[in-house]
Amino acid sequence: MSSGESKTALSGYTANNRIRLVRGGKEYFKQLYQLIDQAQESIHLQMYIFTDDETGKYVAEKLILAAGRNVSIYIVADGYASQEISPLFIRKLTDAGIHFRFFEPIFKSRYYYFGRRLHHKLVVTDTRYALVGGINLSNNYNDIPGEPAWLDFALYAEGEIARGLCVLCWKTWNAYPAHMELTPCEGKPLQFDIPAAEACLVRMRRNDWVRRKNEISRSYREIFRKANHQIIMVSSYFLPGKEFRRNIQKAVHRGVTIKLILAGASDVWIAKQAERYMYRWLLRNQIETYEYQPSILHAKMAICDAKWLTLGSYNVNNISAFASIELNLDVNNELFTRAVKEEIEAIIVKDCIRLTEHDLNSKNTLLRRLWQSTCYGSIRILFYLFTFYFKQRE
Repeated sequence: MSSGESKTALSGYTANNRIRLVRGGKEYFKQLYQLIDQAQESIHLQMYIFTDDETGKYVAEKLILAAGRNVSIYIVADGYASQEISPLFIRKLTDAGIHFRFFEPIFKSRYYYFGRRLHHKLVVTDTRYALVGGINLSNNYNDIPGEPAWLDFALYAEGEIARGLCVLCWKTWNAYPAHMELTPCEGKPLQFDIPAAEACLVRMRRNDWVRRKNEISRSYREIFRKANHQIIMVSSYFLPGKEFRRNIQKAVHRGVTIKLILAGASDVWIAKQAERYMYRWLLRNQIETYEYQPSILHAKMAICDAKWLTLGSYNVNNISAFASIELNLDVNNELFTRAVKEEIEAIIVKDCIRLTEHDLNSKNTLLRRLWQSTCYGSIRILFYLFTFYFKQRE
């Protein structure tokens, strides 16, 4: 590879970073609580779903204690997905000095909602540390007695990438102003002493149709275009559009092996039925397809040749591609990516069932096939209209 090609291939990456994979459930929330407890200056928290169940209340208690230490705290919750938060819950946060804001739609009332969603799952503390992934703040993503967490992942990041994520938090908080002076993150002198042996190339990737950001979709296209041997995808709500399917086919035709881990059970039943309508297409295109069994799968990740990966909030469907505001991190480090690949392959062996042609033929009656087809057509229409969702009168 020439120097020019090398620079192009690594465009947007920062080098001085430490990265660790964090599994959802106890592991994630232990890391989150540690970040909040150790914060000295600032906490930015941006969440699609922030509930006031047991998990959400405990996170709030931690944040209130941090505010009592004079830590500046800014919370942005999505105005649609987090709309059930009680006014009392919000008041407790704001009374403690915490800045709280809903990411508002273009227009809404009690009965309808018009606008895009903030699908981030992001925490940044002290401009140094961050958690980025698909994990929301609710019991579903935590290990509750008798109820294992949904399968999901996040990346713990320390270093230059955390500064970039902090800048994004400030811009989101200030509604993406056209012209903005240096944010507190940029004006703060920082040293990141990451040992060379641990340093990872990391870049922030965003999708936001209003801001003309299509970076995560481009990362997926890059994976399909450049993979030489194997692609592993872990995907909830997998309903790819035509271009995505063509990219899959092109990779397969080049001899790339593709493994796809999907949900066995889903919290969105109609979406799962629509997804199953695609199973014959997946098998016809020689894609190894697995269903995760122990709990609901909510993870979003793709691994390219065990060399680099993308992980975050982005689902492989048109809502993430064209409607929601999404955030991923790309990590270009072979040692780290190989370790993640080994963990995913262990999950395949231990917790997944592989889909076979025999399964489809024995389980899918004509009536069931017709129903899946109906769900597939319906959900694709709903996906196109999802940004302009109209709430029903109770």
